[in-house]
Amino acid sequence: METDDADRYRAPALDKGLDILELLAGVDEGLTQAEIAKRLDRSPNEFYRMLDRLVRRGYVTKLEGDRFTLTLKLFGLAQLHAPTRRLASFATPLMRELAQRTRQANHLAVFDRGSAVVIAQQEAPDYWGISIRVGSHINLFDTGSGHVLLAFRDAEERQMMISEHVRSREDIQVGPEFYERLDQIRERGFEMMASAQTAGVYNLSAPILGPDGRGIAALTCPYIALVNAPTAPDITQTIAFLQKTAAQLSLLVGSDVKTPQ
Repeated sequence: METDDADRYRAPALDKGLDILELLAGVDEGLTQAEIAKRLDRSPNEFYRMLDRLVRRGYVTKLEGDRFTLTLKLFGLAQLHAPTRRLASFATPLMRELAQRTRQANHLAVFDRGSAVVIAQQEAPDYWGISIRVGSHINLFDTGSGHVLLAFRDAEERQMMISEHVRSREDIQVGPEFYERLDQIRERGFEMMASAQTAGVYNLSAPILGPDGRGIAALTCPYIALVNAPTAPDITQTIAFLQKTAAQLSLLVGSDVKTPQ
């Protein structure tokens, strides 16, 4: 009797973990351990250790009422895979052109496991500019990139992103005024805020939208007034250039957006 190829290299523990992840991916409100067992036609005791490991590794979180739901960790891992590298590759010439037009540096960030992560960066063409190293993890609450990444997600995704961000930052309190600000950013289409890290710098950020209209990245220009370059674009002109570049990048990833003229 020949062994079926599909079962030759079975890994029961791995299959069990993947079954849980695939089940939770299709449920909005989460499931209890008993509900997971019932849907997968197994004993609840079979899933105790597996759920504990998935929670500890950050793939699953436990909600009120002992319900389990997925975090965005899998999404974050996917973001940093080939699609993100392709996005950075597509973005490079447009970011270079943006830097030349605005005389300012700019960078591209995506969400990954509780932070905004810089995946591409373009230096300013002249002597002065604010640069952020590729690979840097930056705060969601006090940066333009973080605000835009949160603003252009639906309420459920936004809350999961915030939950991942504050998990290791117990001193952070998120009030209603912060959510109001995110709604305002979404309505006007960009963020403009004084830098919380560097005096005299304004973070100008616009979203890169996917085919479904969700924000998949944030394009940010740390704007500084150039007193020795009187012909350089002012902050209003720089915002216009930034939005146009973000719209062009959105088109490259398949979003049905109109490029500002």
